[in-house]
Amino acid sequence: MDLSEIKLVTKSKKAKRRGRGTGSGLGKTSGRGHKGAGQRKGKKTPYIGFSGGNIPFFRQLPKRGFTARNAKEYQLVNLITIQERAKGNTELTPEVMEELNLIKNKKKLIKILADKTDKFNLKLTIKADKISKKAKEIIESKGGGFECLKR
Repeated sequence: MDLSEIKLVTKSKKAKRRGRGTGSGLGKTSGRGHKGAGQRKGKKTPYIGFSGGNIPFFRQLPKRGFTARNAKEYQLVNLITIQERAKGNTELTPEVMEELNLIKNKKKLIKILADKTDKFNLKLTIKADKISKKAKEIIESKGGGFECLKR
């Protein structure tokens, strides 16, 4: 005997015959119970979250906050991480930032931020979509520049 000769034994379960007399155990109401929408023939299955006619749980919770439909999501890049990774470069474009693993996707919007400490000392021209005031001041004080990308 080998594994190829083994056959699965499945027990087939017979369908319950409903409405065939009280002796069958599923006679009279046919397992639907007494009265109400569940007993009627056009019964609809309630939606997810339905709690027997009470106010559903998700409607009991307070609504909080606001989400803008046209909100822009920026990839944030810190000046200190730029200093650590972009030492040989003179110009930082989205393509270069992606190569240096500063951002994940060059097609998404980019914002340059300054850290609390201004230990930045590279002379760079950075091309990004947005920049913070402090980051712009630090870059310009070191002799660099910033170009805003119109995307």
